[in-house]
Amino acid sequence: MIVSLIRQLLLGLVLLVLVPVSVTGAWSLTAGWPESWRTADWSSSHQAPDPRSEKQAVVQVYAARAGRWKGVFSVHTWIVFKAEGGEHFTRFDVVGWGHPVRKDKYPVDGRWYGNVPDIILELKGEKAAKLIPRIQAAVQAYPYQQRGSYAVWPGPNSNTFVAWIARQVPELYLEMPANAIGKDYLGDGVMFAPTPSGSGWQVSLWGLFGMALAWHEGLEIHVLGTTMGLDFNDVGVKLPGVGKLSVL
Repeated sequence: MIVSLIRQLLLGLVLLVLVPVSVTGAWSLTAGWPESWRTADWSSSHQAPDPRSEKQAVVQVYAARAGRWKGVFSVHTWIVFKAEGGEHFTRFDVVGWGHPVRKDKYPVDGRWYGNVPDIILELKGEKAAKLIPRIQAAVQAYPYQQRGSYAVWPGPNSNTFVAWIARQVPELYLEMPANAIGKDYLGDGVMFAPTPSGSGWQVSLWGLFGMALAWHEGLEIHVLGTTMGLDFNDVGVKLPGVGKLSVL
């Protein structure tokens, strides 16, 4: 009886991963992929404020569907900021070639492989100004900066990078997208850490399996790097590949 129950539980988990991912896969194929990174659209989406008119300090986090087949499963995230009175934004994200951490290699609010990003966090004014030096320090302290340290799955990848910054600067209260694979990679082994929002805790086994319980993230179950769960704060459900579907 126990064996049968375990089999049913495992089958249920597999279906909870495969069905949503199949839906996003079908959508992605219908939408089409760029032939290569050279032919993809990386231009500005015109969402960032114009620093010539916006004098306040600004911090933003963006998320866009990852390129080609990776977009079936995950988004790519990055962080940008502008000091008070600053004339330009600084953008940091991680890529899978060369030295992983890149500075100002793309437009602040640029499309990612042609996919228009969403702003998932925006802070302005005094709070943003106070956090910018700590964000810069977190970028410098990121532990996976060496050439060849990037791993698309389960991490460390671009989402591991932004989640790392959020954990070092919990005042951001950043809830990472549920379909940001790599956000829960905490290192090799059984690892415990605050969730990126700083509102709860999580456990991770090599970034492949784990769970989280937090006010902002809700209850999450992590299977092979994907996320499924319930968000009590925003009243929503989290599904692999799809992300969070909010009821309210």
